[in-house]
Amino acid sequence: MAGNGNMTRFGISADQRLLEDFDSLIRKEGYVNRSEAIRDMIRNQLVKRNWENDNKETIGTINLVYKHGLRKLTEKIAELQHHNHTHIISSLHVHLDNDRCFEVLVVKGTSLQIREVADKLIGIKGVIHGNLSMSTTGKDLY
Repeated sequence: MAGNGNMTRFGISADQRLLEDFDSLIRKEGYVNRSEAIRDMIRNQLVKRNWENDNKETIGTINLVYKHGLRKLTEKIAELQHHNHTHIISSLHVHLDNDRCFEVLVVKGTSLQIREVADKLIGIKGVIHGNLSMSTTGKDLY
């Protein structure tokens, strides 16, 4: 489904208090109007749904904070990255201080493949914190 530029208007009924809270939220987030905020909310839900489909092509990032001095930790992380090179398409390594590193891995593949790679990396002993940030290739969004 590609966007064809046609917009459709539709109405939403909402409690006044809910609408006031929503307006306050979208002002804080910098939206110009309710329509743009609602479109983003819809897109976010569609992206979330894509990630629930194990076979849907997706993209995302895996973020890792770890102590680089731990025995063989860096090697384990590198080994897993090499083993999953078809899904890890880019990486960024940052030295936070003398003991800790931050690594961002850009990943692409089916949602199942990416979740499996993320779980393996985040689960390595010595990883202080890790998370998977899910996104979309945008092919089905407009």
